[in-house]
Amino acid sequence: MARQYPEQEVAVKVIAGLAIASLVLHAVVLAVTPFGIHRDEFLYFSMGNHLRLWHMDFPPAIAILGALSQLVLGHTVAAARVFPAIEGALLIVLAALIARELGGGRFAQGLAAFAVLASPMFERNATLFQPVVLDQICWTLALFAIARVARVRAEGGNTRNPWLAFGVAIGLGLLCKFSILFLCVSVLAAVLLTPMRRELLRPWPWIAVLIMLVLGSPSIVGQITLHFPVVAQMRDLNATQLVHVTASEFIGAQVLNIGPAGILVAIVGAAVMLAWSPLRTFAAVSLSCILAFLLLLVLRGKPYYIGPIYPALFAAGGVALERMKWARLPRGVTAARWTVVALMGAYFVVTLPVALPILSVPASAEYAAHLAGGAALRTNRGNFDKLPQDFADMLGWRAEAAALARVYHSLPLAEQREAVIATSNYGEAGAAEFYAREFDLPPVVTNAGSFWFFGPGTRPGKVLIALGSDPADLNKGWRSVQEVARLGRPWSVSEERDRPIYLATEPRMTLQQMWPSLAGHQ
Repeated sequence: MARQYPEQEVAVKVIAGLAIASLVLHAVVLAVTPFGIHRDEFLYFSMGNHLRLWHMDFPPAIAILGALSQLVLGHTVAAARVFPAIEGALLIVLAALIARELGGGRFAQGLAAFAVLASPMFERNATLFQPVVLDQICWTLALFAIARVARVRAEGGNTRNPWLAFGVAIGLGLLCKFSILFLCVSVLAAVLLTPMRRELLRPWPWIAVLIMLVLGSPSIVGQITLHFPVVAQMRDLNATQLVHVTASEFIGAQVLNIGPAGILVAIVGAAVMLAWSPLRTFAAVSLSCILAFLLLLVLRGKPYYIGPIYPALFAAGGVALERMKWARLPRGVTAARWTVVALMGAYFVVTLPVALPILSVPASAEYAAHLAGGAALRTNRGNFDKLPQDFADMLGWRAEAAALARVYHSLPLAEQREAVIATSNYGEAGAAEFYAREFDLPPVVTNAGSFWFFGPGTRPGKVLIALGSDPADLNKGWRSVQEVARLGRPWSVSEERDRPIYLATEPRMTLQQMWPSLAGHQ
């Protein structure tokens, strides 16, 4: 039984210290980094500017947070860094609380929290304004709730509240990323495979499903009203990125993302919840994590998709290290415990320059090239580039907006009033919107990804400033197309290092007439 062990008070000072350490680390990175805003962050800020809660092609939580972040922090790099850092600190706290739920004392709670802090993947995610950290929090909350169901059930208590908490966690997860459905499937299978299946005879799991659907309804309704764009998005993702993910690369990336010592703790955590009598009560938690891992492995998910299972596994591994009989050193501290902690810390220090953008751009490239055979330079399309892809995606956007501004302001005033900017991808579109006020840019239109759903509105588009477009495509809609500038971005991803800017005039039809035909080019 989880509650029969001593030292189960919350290790407040340890947990708070580690959470604050994470916040301080991200504050230092924000202060010294030469890198800017990531292409995905521009997208989510734009989604906040075009917020339509019940009519969006992806879960809207990140767009809501994007609107709030810009309202509070303006159009600054801080707007992209503050909220993720806070979310990363919250994940550290949740890992420790799960350790306590599993019966862990001060060491187990501290190890679980430290394992999150010292994992390159979690710190990288906590520096990017993306749905990833939100997704990790929701998975962790859901697994926390399942652990609570298991404990309360074993103690003969009422499992109503933890099941309702599970429903809330999954519902919030649906507002963040649809990938939480992988956890739903895995939890259901785990419950059916353990004595917890008797819980399905009670009303609370089914009420949890209802809560999940109500809270997640904006995401669900958006998919229905827009005819399930997630299907096309996943088809495109599979064709361009997931096809390059092999089983060996998926597994190998776990070691690189978490670290060898962290993976060892996670494996121990999964094993002890299945086979060690003091934690066997929580077998459903372990099975949920294992099944989710196997599901994403088979479906060729990106390696970081499975990241949310680790805080719960760290917690169980921490409890095992705390309780198992190891060779004792003076004062009862075991060699095994502190060796694991030291290895986690050492790995994080070594990988810090590729986890967080803290070095200069050239130094980051050189360090990444020499670390682990340049594994950090592998892109999501399977090739290798100069910088880790997330780092490359943080460079060149403001200069790009300035180049567009130079073309725009060179036009006669009459043409400026008729002009719009068109881009070939969502990063370019989002950056042009983000810097529009600073550079006095015209409206942005693009058929790239989510931006197509916004449509052209009433924008005239008689003059089109097109970045990175194919001239042959432009000639289909405008009679006059000429290249007026060229933008070099030496540290960006390879396909964006040399970008032409075209000026298209004399449209063959209005943007509004043209727009439906562009749907297939998202």
